[in-house]
Amino acid sequence: MSNLLETIAQVRREVCDLHAELTRYELVVWTAGNVSARVPGHDLMVIKPSGVSYADLTPESMVVTDLDGTPAEGEWGNPPFSPSSDTAAHAYVYRHMPEVGGVVHTHSTYATAWAARGEAIPCVLTMMSDEFGGSIPVGPFALIGDDSIGQGIVETLRNSTSPAVLMQNHGPFTIGKDARSAVKAAVMCEEVARTVHISRQLGEPLPIDQGSIDSLYARYQNVYGQ
Repeated sequence: MSNLLETIAQVRREVCDLHAELTRYELVVWTAGNVSARVPGHDLMVIKPSGVSYADLTPESMVVTDLDGTPAEGEWGNPPFSPSSDTAAHAYVYRHMPEVGGVVHTHSTYATAWAARGEAIPCVLTMMSDEFGGSIPVGPFALIGDDSIGQGIVETLRNSTSPAVLMQNHGPFTIGKDARSAVKAAVMCEEVARTVHISRQLGEPLPIDQGSIDSLYARYQNVYGQ
């Protein structure tokens, strides 16, 4: 149990710290948006409490739930808060995509504007080829409250190279091998949503052929960096 307690404490610190990245990159306002992370080796996840200001978040305020989204009892001691209203969606992703270790949801302005139109962001930037391996797809309209949003995320991303989906009339959800990767995807999703929108004000963006997209994606994912 001591190892589990240490792991949960570490995941809580990480999830808490990553919420500061959402505000730093101006992806959220007020209390909207959330980051979650899977607890490695256990059917548990850690997620932001519902309706708590970002400035008031602490590692101890992060809620531990099972993979059905129900607050989990244990020696780690859950706070007196309800988990995020998007918990059911996050939990569904973890149950059905075992390779996913982190999920992020924002209402970032430009990505959400594309979601409001129900339009995929076309792959017209090498950065998009690198990060997303193609266009950023649109997921179906779904109401908040149960796992309907999670079903749409999984349905859309299961066979996609993109770590981001624009849920129609709602906003972007991103996934990653860990929570930090999911946050990076959310930052990059907003950046390309803004750039492609501005490009469209100037004229029709030029598409990139699929062969070049595949080559750029393979290089970035397997060669780029240290």
